[in-house]
Amino acid sequence: MRVIIIEDEELAQEELERLLNKRFPAAEVVGKFATVRESVDWLAKNAADLIFLDIHLADGNGFEIFEQTDVHAPVIFTTAYDQYAIQAFKVNGIGYLLKPIVESDFVAAVEKFNHFNHNNISALLESLRSPKEYKSRLVITKGDRIEFLQIDDIAYFYAEDRLTFVMTKDGKKCIVDYTIESLISQLEPKKFFRITRGVIVSINSIKSIHRHFNGRLHIALSPDFHEMLFVSRARVAEFLKWLDDN
Repeated sequence: MRVIIIEDEELAQEELERLLNKRFPAAEVVGKFATVRESVDWLAKNAADLIFLDIHLADGNGFEIFEQTDVHAPVIFTTAYDQYAIQAFKVNGIGYLLKPIVESDFVAAVEKFNHFNHNNISALLESLRSPKEYKSRLVITKGDRIEFLQIDDIAYFYAEDRLTFVMTKDGKKCIVDYTIESLISQLEPKKFFRITRGVIVSINSIKSIHRHFNGRLHIALSPDFHEMLFVSRARVAEFLKWLDDN
């Protein structure tokens, strides 16, 4: 059994490997990664039988991996948060372990994988997958009124002072009851890109792009964003590919 561990905490990586060696000595850890980018690069060229995946990684959300490459192996999610369980089982999830990981839960998750042969795993993953549905509108509250905001009318989202704001194409701003983290998995990736940890932009809101110092890109939006906005050097290739795919 070829296993990869996608986890940005070294101690957590070591604990998963220790449990595998202790309870499933035939398993071979063939890769350990801390970022979405490293994981996508490896999975694009290699295959694993089983993946352990943390949701919060050094450069983003673990679910981004499924958006950027085909993942054919079952996944056991490992996280300190319980709110992603439903989302996990909409992709390749066969297990969901909350940190700190209890050894008996770990064993049960791996044994669930071992219960299936290769053909049955393929069938299991097919049954777990369902067509991805993205939001077409958001519910927003204005005073005592509840309104709907169409996704196609949105220019960008941004986080500020622990709140999430949405800017519409016609320059109207309001607060939405979502975090940037929860929004990115509910928006169609072909239309929206997470420029920074705190900003998600619609492709139709991008007014201009300029190369900047240190390999970064400076992005100008419409309506104007209230501060300078950059794509980091590490994400430039991914951003340009997103633009080219549209």
